[in-house]
Amino acid sequence: MLFNSYEFIFLFLPVTAAVFFALSGVGWARAAAGWLGLASVFFYGYWSPRFVPLLLGSIVVNYAMGHALLVQRQRGAERALRGILFVAVAANLLVLAYFKYANFFVDSLNMAAGIGLDFGRIVLPIGISFFTFTQIAYLVDTYQGKVKETNPLHYLLFVTYFPHLIAGPVLHHKEMMPQFALAQTYRFQLPNFCIGVAFFLIGLFKKVVLADGIQPFVGPVFDAPPGHALTGLEAWGGALAYTMQLYFDFSGYSDMAVGLSKMFNVDLPLNFNSPYKAENIVDFWRRWHMTLSRFLRDYLYIPLGGNRKGRYRRHLNLFITMVLGGLWHGAGWTFVAWGALHGIYLAINHAWRSFRESVLGHDLSRSSRLGRCASVALTLLVVVVAWVFFRATSFEAALRVLAGMIGQNGWILPTEWRSGAEALLPAINLQVADLPAFSGTRQLLWIVGLLLAAVLLPNSQTLVGRVTQALSVRIPVLLQEPLAWAGLGSASLVLVLMAAINGSRGVSEFIYFNF
Repeated sequence: MLFNSYEFIFLFLPVTAAVFFALSGVGWARAAAGWLGLASVFFYGYWSPRFVPLLLGSIVVNYAMGHALLVQRQRGAERALRGILFVAVAANLLVLAYFKYANFFVDSLNMAAGIGLDFGRIVLPIGISFFTFTQIAYLVDTYQGKVKETNPLHYLLFVTYFPHLIAGPVLHHKEMMPQFALAQTYRFQLPNFCIGVAFFLIGLFKKVVLADGIQPFVGPVFDAPPGHALTGLEAWGGALAYTMQLYFDFSGYSDMAVGLSKMFNVDLPLNFNSPYKAENIVDFWRRWHMTLSRFLRDYLYIPLGGNRKGRYRRHLNLFITMVLGGLWHGAGWTFVAWGALHGIYLAINHAWRSFRESVLGHDLSRSSRLGRCASVALTLLVVVVAWVFFRATSFEAALRVLAGMIGQNGWILPTEWRSGAEALLPAINLQVADLPAFSGTRQLLWIVGLLLAAVLLPNSQTLVGRVTQALSVRIPVLLQEPLAWAGLGSASLVLVLMAAINGSRGVSEFIYFNF
């Protein structure tokens, strides 16, 4: 079920919230938690009921393994602890590898060895990467003695909670399970509900209007037939359009997830913080998919040695972490290339910072405004290049786009720009033609408009925070509740409008649902 579908907006969400707060209102907190867990499992099964046993089986096995780890920790049996953790993590990774990477492995083996192995196409269960990583983190934290909350109902909610189940964020138990034990979670709180609706509407707007609006300019470039030589304008137009589509698609999902959870008085960790404003690639990964970055740091990069074993080992650890992070996103060599590029970027970034600080003696915190703008532009440029591999369906397709971006097939302007170009540059013999993979002025306006919005405008958490603070300061307490209900009524009208726009185009999946 999609957050932007009619079924979710007008049926699942109202019914789930109404029953949850009805049960909470009569003091049945445990029943309310059980209802929310049941609704979350239904939400998952609505896509494909046959994978519900896989999800529930994973939850039962991992909870049992977590309990066994707790028992052995109380006994001080260190050897048994390590053994249980190894078996539990290995089992999770094997299940993930089978569903997500078996086809990739067989296809790669067939290509390398020239054989024809075929085990049939294995369907990827939606959200398996997220609920697997979430539970691996729980097991490792249990092994390290960090787990305090062990209520099985709260564990079920921690894993299946519908705002995050399909596409994240990747959660730590300490962020979620204690919230399900709080009495205030089971009381309807109008301010929280209004904040949640605001986040949800902002996210829905980003997805329905912005991401889906620019999406038609992406396919003609990345899905172009092999015989079509992409010109510079076509290639850059497609790459930048995808850069904007992915930004607002994932940002929209993240906002909607935070908003939905806030309606139920549960705070999800922020997962997206204006990454295209980043001044370097390290900063980018502190802002993009923040919970995944945290997971890779805590459970992969640091166990590999982090930066504790010297400069070159740190660079190797970064490279390994990012390659595996690329594979987490998808089973394909294009994702490996995307991860490898970011590993190289991070190593170069750290090396440059060390050189500037130790050799040149530059204080990085005192860069000029022009220098910071140049840093943001350079960071965005290398991110766009890497996104080409992230979107392309094959290495060949990615290389065709990159070849166009470096001008290998020339720089040809669309026919509609002929008169304007000749007026501005009359002395230059400009090439103009009909470009099948570039939509001219309309596409350019979309790209420039969304790029300026991503780089210059405040993000959703800043906007909602400013509005909330202004209302709490300027509106008398007695007027806050009527104002809130009026705001909810207006928000409902906006919701209907955007749902209508969404339906007219056809409901589209979020990009991260594929991971």
